[in-house]
Formats: sequence, structure tokens, C-alpha cells
Amino acid sequence: MNRIVIESCALAKDTKKCYSQFSLKTAMTTSRTTERPPVVVVLGHVDHGKSSLLDFIRKTNIVAGEAGGITQHTAAYEVIHTTKAGDEKRITFIDTPGHSAFQAQRERGASLADIAILVVSAEDGVKAQTKEALKAIIASNIPYIVAINKIDLPAANIETTLNSLAENEIYVEGRGGSISYAPISAKRGDGVPELLDLVALMAELQELSGDASLPAEGIIVEAHRDPQKGISATFIIKNGSLTKGTYLGTAGAWTPVRAIADSTGANVESATFSSPVTILGWNALPRTGATVKVYDSKKEAESAAMLSEKREISVPEQLEDTNDMTIIPIILKADVAGSLDALAHEVAKLSDDRVSFKIILKDVGAVGENDIKRAGGDNRTIIVGFNTKIENGVRELAERVGVTIETDTIIYKLTEKLEALRAVRRPKRMVEEQHGTAKVLKLFAAAHNKQVIGARVEEGTINNGDTVNIVRRGEAIGKGKVLELQQSKQKASSVEQGSEFGTKIESTIEIAAGDQIVAFSNIAR
Repeated sequence: MNRIVIESCALAKDTKKCYSQFSLKTAMTTSRTTERPPVVVVLGHVDHGKSSLLDFIRKTNIVAGEAGGITQHTAAYEVIHTTKAGDEKRITFIDTPGHSAFQAQRERGASLADIAILVVSAEDGVKAQTKEALKAIIASNIPYIVAINKIDLPAANIETTLNSLAENEIYVEGRGGSISYAPISAKRGDGVPELLDLVALMAELQELSGDASLPAEGIIVEAHRDPQKGISATFIIKNGSLTKGTYLGTAGAWTPVRAIADSTGANVESATFSSPVTILGWNALPRTGATVKVYDSKKEAESAAMLSEKREISVPEQLEDTNDMTIIPIILKADVAGSLDALAHEVAKLSDDRVSFKIILKDVGAVGENDIKRAGGDNRTIIVGFNTKIENGVRELAERVGVTIETDTIIYKLTEKLEALRAVRRPKRMVEEQHGTAKVLKLFAAAHNKQVIGARVEEGTINNGDTVNIVRRGEAIGKGKVLELQQSKQKASSVEQGSEFGTKIESTIEIAAGDQIVAFSNIAR
């Protein structure tokens, strides 16, 4: 060690800290680039077997724990794969939701990854979310492999699936393209080792590298608030190493690194590039997709969090109903930050020309008393909870103040509930529904806005008491009201198509022979 440094540290009050800071700075100036394990995102249409594939690879039962059997979170897992050559390769997998609501999470997963696996069912071929997944892959400019799954099922047809891929401009090897593919059964494991060999080969060709001597830098994958434990966040280390005793800072949030949990939940002393890690103790909920960095001190981490936070000036939105528009204030609560983003995306699509959903608050965690307070006694407010609990006594409090709470563990069921509420709260519009047309044959008398005319019903029915539009040469020129009807010199309650009749109409418009009277009813819709 440098003699000046030794003398300086010997004079320092905290010699241990002095030497450690010198070591850290020395490490940062000495590049030790090594091979970096690939980060692989698994994408595809809902129920095509993404989670089942990871389930087999990890030898765990992820699928059974997912609500409705579909993935609704972004998760990261680390595995060791032994290739045919006997080499052990570390691979980090990102599992993403297939449901259309989670497009943002799929895009985020693709942006984090080095390689993508596009899972396509051998029964169904390319579907809607397959195309969305492909767009995310192309936008992220990463190579990908196609996994043709469910080859063990009776209806599986690899040839038809390859044709479906080609029809969607996914050209695989042997079919005029260069995209590798592997027929697999995620359920039985057929073809999975070969798929992982392709991943290892693709990673080798990319020459991925990292420097473990640098302080860690990564991307937030998911964030969660627990009432007892506090806020935790999972991020994937893109470069460098993470050790205890340091600090992390990201947009609007920071935390000391007191403990590091790996993808299995086990505590580890340190972690390096491509590893997903979870850190507990954040001062605020980190934003998913944000960059997170290591800092030596709390002060530096706090400063970085403040500087990197995007401060937006929000303009208060109009929350008053009008005759044609109903405003529904919404408070969104979810178990994790990624799900909150997906929920907000779905709610935004529900507004139409007569009902507008306005998100006044979105947060991670259980539905609590503060959420009721935030509603401000406005009984139009709906609190929407996705995959989260309702604290004791909160539902009773909500009922007292008239605030609606809707919760579910499956996102599309929540949107169905909101669609039903939208239909109930939609403002009614009065529309004119035509039910009869008559042609004026003759004007008999007129006095004090009351006119006696003879006419013939051309279509439908004219009723006594009807409101009518008076139409001349195809243009409505005014309105009137039927005061009396006569047919064959007898009073009548209504006259039907083909009938000639006499009628007294009250109107300020002078009716003339050749005009039409169009009877209508005002219907609320």
C-alpha cells in the first residue's frame, strides 16, 4: 500500500474506514472485466407456458401459486445450467405476465434482458400477446430464441406453428431465417436442456462482460410495501458488486444495505452482475424500471435520490360532474409497483365519452383508513385493490361514508367490475325516438297557435298527445304537440300506417300542405 496512504490512515480517527475507502477507490480504478452471465426474459401469450417453463427449470411450483393460473408479476430467478460440454453456466431469468394489461411490464423486462425467449404454444401458434411480446423484443434490440411449447399435447402441430411464425415475419432456422428455435414440453421437460444450450451459446456469441470491482449498478424490477417489514425492492445488478454496509439510491428513494437476499430469499454477503437481489428498508417506494446505484454514505444516497427524482407539477383535475359527463374518482392499491402500473393502464382504457375515471391516488399496500380519508367523503370514489388486503374495520368505515371498495386477485375480473359500475353510473341522455310519420294533406283552420289539419300516416303510429317535429322539404322547422285525433269523424287515441285522419296541433309554426309531422318519444339512454 502507498506509504503516504499508510501514514495518513495511521493519523485518522477511524483507520478501518480509511483503509476500506482506499481499497474501494483502488478497486474502482482497476478494471477486472470478466464474463457476465446473461439476463434472459421469457415472453409470450397468456397461458402459452412461460411460467411452466421456468417452473421446470427451477424445479418449483410457481404456476400453482399464481391467481387464476396466470402470471401477474414480473419476477427474476437465477439458475445454474450444465451444458452438454459439462460447463456450468449461470443464467438469470425474468418471468413476465402474458395478459394484455401487463404490456408495460413486458417492455420493461425486455429492456433489462440480454436475450429473450419467445414462448409459442404448439397448439395455438402466434396470438395477440405473442405479437406484443415480439414488438417489445424488437424495440429492445436483443436477440431471441423461439420455444415451441406444449409439444406433448394431442393437438400440438409443430409444422402449423412454424407456418404461423412465418406468417408473422418470424423466420426461424431452416425456414429462410436465422432465429433459433427449440420444440419443448415445459410440463415434461422435453427439449428444455437444448433450449438452455441455445441460450448459453447465444450469450457466448454476445461476449457479455462485467467488472465485479466496481460498485453495483442495476435496474429496479419490482417494489413491495409490507405493513410489518417495510418497503423492499428487487433489482438486477447490471454491473459491479453489491456488499453490505453500503447505500443504494434511485429516483426518489434510498436505503442502507443491511441485508442482501438472493432470488431464493436466502441472505448472502454479496452479489455481483446479472444477479437479482432484494433489499429491505427503503425510505420510499422505488419506481420500477429506475436505475439504482451504490453509494458510500447515507448522505450521498439521499442526495442522489433527490437529484434523480423527476419532479412533476401536477395541475388539479376537474372532478365535478356535468350533464354529459360523470367523473369517478379512483384510488388504486396493489401488492407490488409493477401491478399498480398495469392496473392504472387498464383503468385509463375504461373512460369514454360519458364516464371518466380519474386516478387521485395510487400506492402499494393494503387498503387502509388513510385511503378512506383520501376519498374525502366523496361517495363517487371507488377504491380498487389488486391482489392486496383490506385492513380491519376499513370496509365498515367505507360503507359508513359511502365509498365503494372493489378488490380481486385477477386483474381482468377487476376491470369487469369497473365496467359494471361504469354502466350503472353512466349519465342518461334524452334522445328522440321516432315512432310515426304523416304527410299533411290540407290545412282546415288556424287560430291562437292551434291548427286543424288533414293528414295521412305514411309510417308507424301517431298518438294523441305526441310531440312532433314539423318537417318541410326534408328540414325540421319546428315542433308541435298533438292535442286531438279524429278518424272517420270519431275521436281516436291513435292512427296507424295508411290511415287518413284529422288532428289539432299546437305549434307556433304555420303548417302547410306537403309538410310532414314526425311523432317521437324522448327516451333516456
